[in-house]
Amino acid sequence: MSDDLKTVAPGAATLDRRTCLKALALGAAALPRLSPGAGSPRADLGTVLEPVRQKHRLPALAGAVVQAGRIVSAGVSGVRAQGSPVRATLTDRFHLGSDTKAMTATLSGMAVETGHLKWESAVGEVLEVPGMNAQLAAVTLEQLLSHCGGIPSDTPEMLKLYFNTDAFEYNLTTLRARMIEAWKANAPVSAPGKAFHYANFGYLLAGAMLEKSLGLSWEELITQRIFDPLKLTSAGLGAQATPGRLDAPVGHQLDDKGNATPMYWGAGADIPPALGPAGTAHMSVLDFAAWAGWNAGGGRRGPLLVKPGTLARIHARHVDTGRIPHPRPGVPAEGAYCMGWGLVKFPWSRTELLTHNGSNSMNLAKILVDTARDVGVVLVTNFPGDRAEDALNEALPLLYRPYGTG
Repeated sequence: MSDDLKTVAPGAATLDRRTCLKALALGAAALPRLSPGAGSPRADLGTVLEPVRQKHRLPALAGAVVQAGRIVSAGVSGVRAQGSPVRATLTDRFHLGSDTKAMTATLSGMAVETGHLKWESAVGEVLEVPGMNAQLAAVTLEQLLSHCGGIPSDTPEMLKLYFNTDAFEYNLTTLRARMIEAWKANAPVSAPGKAFHYANFGYLLAGAMLEKSLGLSWEELITQRIFDPLKLTSAGLGAQATPGRLDAPVGHQLDDKGNATPMYWGAGADIPPALGPAGTAHMSVLDFAAWAGWNAGGGRRGPLLVKPGTLARIHARHVDTGRIPHPRPGVPAEGAYCMGWGLVKFPWSRTELLTHNGSNSMNLAKILVDTARDVGVVLVTNFPGDRAEDALNEALPLLYRPYGTG
């Protein structure tokens, strides 16, 4: 998600904490596996990141570059919480926010390959919710994942559903179904397939379609079919730190005056867990880089989560975002959207690159993937807002240029 859970293209979903937060893995066979660079030197990015972190006054900043399936540079600077002396480490968990969406899209690709779903499967066809608006029922899985199904960005009605006290009464699969039941009478705000609307609720619908068709919760699916096969051992869902322990960089909430409060654990430390398909994953910067590297390789390196052709469809342009006036932090002024990925031509890149931002309004993460050069870059911080966005935007080309412009 993004700093206000309503972002776009390579945008984080925007669940602003007041407006939305204030606001099947196949066998790896003989394929070579992604490696964290064992047996080869890895450059320390700490000296690159530390001046950026200090300039923008962030608690912690971490980044990594993966090339041809190996992490070639990585580093971290800063502390786990503002005012704490505990230093952040490379194995610490950071929140990914809406960078989780690409994982939900990949899970969808798995379901398509096994015949449990089709890209053209309609919401109403799969979920079979009596009384659902006919236009909403006709929105397809592919349209949901590419934000062109006409589902609006988080509305006041949706926010009431996200933060409903029912969250304490039901399992997450049931809770997602109840949210859909409560919203079923609403029509898309534009004709499906025609316009871009960054919609977290669309990913909630996609997650529910996966659950209905596969018979497992989205939480089980992402754990068993993304985290485990890729050996993302630090990966999990929800707030980064273990309750009672400062064992990860914790997010920070900003008040109206810009004052930051560390959000250690508990319900206030992340978005509602039912929004998992839209953005609740966390992991270390090294594991995040491994995910970037798997995507940069076009799915041709093991494990074979989906066929290369399926991943290419996920990575392909589906809808132009159009020119966005006064974009919010994390949202490019223009670009295109794929499925769980944005597509942007940066001033410092030769071509359009796959990218996405993620934020639960307390953290910020960025991922960049160059499939032509088999390079991935990831950056994470435990701070939100403009300072975090400026810092990560400044650091991104510093990490990409040595490997992505040759």
